[in-house]
Amino acid sequence: MRLVDTHTHAWGADTADLPWYSADLPPEWSGPYPHTDLVADMDAAGVDEAVLQPTTIYGRSERANEYTLRAIEAHPERLWGVGVMEYFQDEPDLRQAVRRVTGHERMLGIRFHAAFEYGETPGEMDRQADWIAADALDPLYGELATQDGAVFVLAKPEQYSVLATVAQSHPDVPFVLEHMGWPDEGMGPNEAPWTDIETLAEYENVSVKVSSVPRASGDAWPYETAGEYVRTLLSWFGPERLMLGSDYPWLDDWASYRECLSWTEAAEYLSARDLSWLSYRTFETLR
Repeated sequence: MRLVDTHTHAWGADTADLPWYSADLPPEWSGPYPHTDLVADMDAAGVDEAVLQPTTIYGRSERANEYTLRAIEAHPERLWGVGVMEYFQDEPDLRQAVRRVTGHERMLGIRFHAAFEYGETPGEMDRQADWIAADALDPLYGELATQDGAVFVLAKPEQYSVLATVAQSHPDVPFVLEHMGWPDEGMGPNEAPWTDIETLAEYENVSVKVSSVPRASGDAWPYETAGEYVRTLLSWFGPERLMLGSDYPWLDDWASYRECLSWTEAAEYLSARDLSWLSYRTFETLR
């Protein structure tokens, strides 16, 4: 079965050409994890294609998008990308920036680090941040709809209602909630506020990444605790709006790359149909 990892990261060395904005690296890391290493790890783990998500290493800048574009062009049959930009600009500049980010055929859209205050990257976490619903971003969402671009949102449970408002207001824009809604350590799948994620299932333009599973679980492979979240999401969204992701190498101290994805092999509650949607079919709706 084809396997698309919808949440990976890669970054190059800190050079004059593409300098790092910050040294916000995964635990135990001190240097680069270039796209060549990522593709080699994909080969070893049986991953056919992967989506590169921007990291705070390059900040919210053209450098982040430039590295992603270089990676895509080096591996045009294997990698897809998601971009970043300055989100608050005058309308003409904002629309032009969206067109620039989404101009490449394998750039899927933009990412919002919505659980952080808007400003310096990386910023301080703000679980109540609502800047993604600002009226000033209406042109951004409008241009994304025109360009068939998606929004990938890293949000905490307290922000689900804000995301629901935005998704309802912009039904032609796909919104992808990352990391199963980023539940807190120790939070159960039957506990508020994580259960507020059910309200997002009302909007057909919202899907969820089943990603960063080892971190959400807290136990060893095959992460049976996280399976409770997955079963709940299946009941609310159906497999047609769930997609699989690793978050590697940010999880390198939790699990190997293959373990971040192979837990599905031991998840007996997943049917063959569920697996096909999780593994690649939901992703294909974003292409």
